[in-house]
Amino acid sequence: MAEQNTGARVPTVIADELHIVYRVSGAKTGRGSATAALSRILKRGEERGVRKVHAVKGVSFVAYRGEAIGLIGSNGSGKSTLLRAIAGLLPAERGRVYTDGQPSLLGVNAALMNDLTGERNVILGGLAMGMTREEIKSRYQEIVDFSGINEKGDFITLPMRTYSSGMAARLRFAIAAAKDHDVLMIDEALATGDRKFQMRSEERIRELRKEAGTVFLVSHNNKSIRDTCDRVLWLERGELRLDGPTEDVLKEYEKFTGK
Repeated sequence: MAEQNTGARVPTVIADELHIVYRVSGAKTGRGSATAALSRILKRGEERGVRKVHAVKGVSFVAYRGEAIGLIGSNGSGKSTLLRAIAGLLPAERGRVYTDGQPSLLGVNAALMNDLTGERNVILGGLAMGMTREEIKSRYQEIVDFSGINEKGDFITLPMRTYSSGMAARLRFAIAAAKDHDVLMIDEALATGDRKFQMRSEERIRELRKEAGTVFLVSHNNKSIRDTCDRVLWLERGELRLDGPTEDVLKEYEKFTGK
């Protein structure tokens, strides 16, 4: 468990009254030329079909080194949006996010190159995370073994497009987990694969925490949250409903969901 003495803890992420707003263009279609449509838009100023979605509403918290923090909540509650904001991929409408070190976001949809082999993707993924070629070479076999994608054949030499979604997600996690991170954010990656892979992933998260990193985990699997995290943030409709020890927050969340 992470050290709870505030005097000894070092902040890695601070969210200060953070608001994130998406602007979604209306999907209206109509007759007439594109030139005429553009003219109408310019005359009106801002297109009336643009809809604002207030995805994160005034969220504040402080994360510390050595913590593994679960993010829970209903679909559309703002969990993934919050991670993207911490990673610097979404601008704040109001409020601020401060990070110490480089945050890394790992999602099940993280882009790898489908036409390249798994082997090439390991190299490119490592380089993208700032690893040297020597570091990648020294950890290459460990990454392949961790992913488990070669257990039923030599899949690492095949193009990524031949992989199942689960195999691709496991390889993404294995690449990301090969590096020590200041702040690692994982969006549903542990939901893929069998229990054996989930156990390896959970153990690696515990190792990352010991190496002074901070881990955020978005998951709908409460068991993974319990096994991995010592603290939970519960988001609902974009608002931070509860922040506290894992078991305390999950008990309230399970009452709310009836599960």
